[in-house]
Amino acid sequence: MSHTDGRRVAGTDRRLVAVIGLLALLASGVVAFAVISLVRHPPGSVRDVGTFLTLTFMIAVGAIVKTSVRIRSTRLAIAWVETAIVIGVAIAPGSWVVISTGAAVAAVYVISRLPAIKTVFSIAKNVLIAAAAVAVAQALNWPAASIGNLVGMLGVVYLVAALLDDVLAIPVIALASGTPVLRQFRTDLDMRIAGFAIRFVVAACTLLILRADPRLLLAVPPLVLSLHLVYSSRIRTRTEQQAWQRLARTTDALNVVNLDQVLTTAVTQAAELFSADEVEIELRDGRRTVRGSAGAIGYDGEAPEPSRVDGTVLPIALEGHDRDVDLGVLRLRFAGRVQLSEREQYTLRTFASALCTAVRNAQAYAELARIAEEHAYAATHDALTGLSNRRHLLDEGTEQLTNRHADGVTALVLIDLNHFKEVNDTLGHAAGDRVLTQVADRLRAAARPDDLVARLGGDEFAVLLRGLPAPAVAAHRAESLLGALHEPLDLDGMRISVEASGGIAVAPASGGMPELLRRADVAMYQAKRAGQRISTYAPTRDTADLGRLTLGGELPRAVADHEFTVTFQPIVDLGTGTAIGAEALARWHHPTHGMIDPLRFLEAVERSGLLPAFAEAILDQALIAAGTWRAAGFDLPVSVNVSPRSLLDPRFPGAVLARLRAHDLPPDRLVLELTETLTLSQLDVVDQVLSRLRDSGVRLALDDFGTGYSSLSLLSRIPVHELKIDRSFVTAMETSTEAAAVIRSTLDLGRSLNLTVVAEGVESEPQRRALWELGCAAGQGHLFARPLPAGALLAALHRGAGGRPGALAPPLHDEGAVIRLPGRRTGARNRTTGTPAAGRTGEPGGR
Repeated sequence: MSHTDGRRVAGTDRRLVAVIGLLALLASGVVAFAVISLVRHPPGSVRDVGTFLTLTFMIAVGAIVKTSVRIRSTRLAIAWVETAIVIGVAIAPGSWVVISTGAAVAAVYVISRLPAIKTVFSIAKNVLIAAAAVAVAQALNWPAASIGNLVGMLGVVYLVAALLDDVLAIPVIALASGTPVLRQFRTDLDMRIAGFAIRFVVAACTLLILRADPRLLLAVPPLVLSLHLVYSSRIRTRTEQQAWQRLARTTDALNVVNLDQVLTTAVTQAAELFSADEVEIELRDGRRTVRGSAGAIGYDGEAPEPSRVDGTVLPIALEGHDRDVDLGVLRLRFAGRVQLSEREQYTLRTFASALCTAVRNAQAYAELARIAEEHAYAATHDALTGLSNRRHLLDEGTEQLTNRHADGVTALVLIDLNHFKEVNDTLGHAAGDRVLTQVADRLRAAARPDDLVARLGGDEFAVLLRGLPAPAVAAHRAESLLGALHEPLDLDGMRISVEASGGIAVAPASGGMPELLRRADVAMYQAKRAGQRISTYAPTRDTADLGRLTLGGELPRAVADHEFTVTFQPIVDLGTGTAIGAEALARWHHPTHGMIDPLRFLEAVERSGLLPAFAEAILDQALIAAGTWRAAGFDLPVSVNVSPRSLLDPRFPGAVLARLRAHDLPPDRLVLELTETLTLSQLDVVDQVLSRLRDSGVRLALDDFGTGYSSLSLLSRIPVHELKIDRSFVTAMETSTEAAAVIRSTLDLGRSLNLTVVAEGVESEPQRRALWELGCAAGQGHLFARPLPAGALLAALHRGAGGRPGALAPPLHDEGAVIRLPGRRTGARNRTTGTPAAGRTGEPGGR
């Protein structure tokens, strides 16, 4: 066995050079020993010279007659040299065999102009084989006399020569071709064994012929040639069969729809199929190049560096059957000079066509998958902001609630922009879209990685909070989300402030995601109605349940049958403890359900067409009570809460003034309380209504001051007389410096604008005293009285506190003490005690 290679010598693997150098050194020693032996025992006759020349010629012919198989740029040659060597061992001295082998192989390879490294290796390998054969033959005292011993010893000598041929050749071929030694050894092992057997038979027949009659040696060349042709044909058939099988397996492996897998398979399989050192696929449309070998992919990108494999490059275009498309080019690279056979060229064309089809199919599938993904994305995401839409929110929430209970608490924050309509109406929808986009970006940035931010439509957003350690954490997360909207937005150089209300709901035990969304919606509208920034869902305040719908159907009967009643909570001078007003609180005395909290029916009233009749009924009861107290000597103003919807009705001022005249009360005995849920866009509509009421003498109060973003904006637009500090600040003032600061700043603002300030929710003497010392003159709460019917409140006024009619609490200071007098509530008069007055719809349990 020998091998020829088109690889360049420069840059050849150092290990390969080292191995060949070692073999050459050993062979040189063997040749030197043989030359010395030849000099001592030269050919003694013309016949000996003829034998030497015949042996040399026979070995040269064995080196020329061979079957070549290509592995990458390396060609494996199966020759007859070892056969000629074994025959030579039987007919000539050992030194002649060694020298003839070296001379014959050198002559053949020099004439063939093969690279020096190939020539050196072939000479060294065959010289060592010859030396080994000679040594074994001499050890066996061969040739023997009997034919049986002759054939047996021939078998041993030939086996040693064949095994040494593989032992010396296969590692060198593996190094030269870059294939593993064991893999190289197993390749075509059966064919090599068959070749060895054939050549052994030829050698045995030749020796038997020589033993019988040397003249029959003329029959050996035709026999050798016939056997060589048969063997070569069998090798070619086997090689082609394996090549077609590999082609079939490779094209089958390309039948995948993933382009990356197609290209990876094509590169690695083509390197195997064509024994290429490197395979490169360049796609034109995708501007992509994939390069690698049988082992792995070496490069995958756009602009590759030049290949390190320098030698033959065989390109073929990736075209369709009709050459109607040019996807790119497939390149086979070899580290030496390689020319494909006709069968390999046809295989390459077939492979390129299959690869072209596979690439087109994968690209088509990728395009379909991209379109499907876009459609799926569009179906689950908002086109304007890129956030998830309602459908995606419901799907993700359902998955979370159904399958991920162990991950933690799930909550939903619903966020609604309060003044978005004003932006659209004033600046146009394009500006409104930019506002929504910026809001979406801020919410996305403020959310945690596990949170899902969605736009439900219009100016409504939602954030699904997943994996919370405790329900209370939801409120902190909601604060940070709404806090992200606090800074003004930049819109074409304008600074736009965005006000938002948020509702928080924790996942319910039943009802799933739709129920969670409904509860968050309820909480959000509770926040809007109360003028708060954030509200957490509470079942007791749920006005959006089935019971509310049932109650909504009973509203007409309730108004007609006067089922709505009013209770009153007094407003007290914090210093003296005397009543200076009362706030009206509406209740529904249902014949079946008993007393119903206003939060369960007010929204239904506001959305129905019964709001004017309801407001008139509450106002009538409040004014009747104020008239009763006035006749009894307690001239207390009554405060009544007004729905924003009522202020949008231009007939409302006339109706209020008509009721005042009907009950013979001065307009300043009525205080209308407004909430901060009024938006700036609504103020343009209600300005005329409020101006007419104020001009007529009706007093106006801004309720729950400080809980909304628009407090100062409303105060600059609405000509109010009073400010009411929300109960949440009063409750927290003893423990929160921020709450105390809000109260202090509100009182300072009231003094600077000459407004009366009333504190709601006063429930303890320390709170009363702290408020008084801060300069707050008036307050209301359970410390003084819970909401009472009009008659019960009148009885309490008559009874008084400490024997003082009209007083509901002892004074903070003894009579005659010198004290600092804070600003007092104006407009309230008491004919018997000189104490002043105020009422409200819709607040449960008092203020």
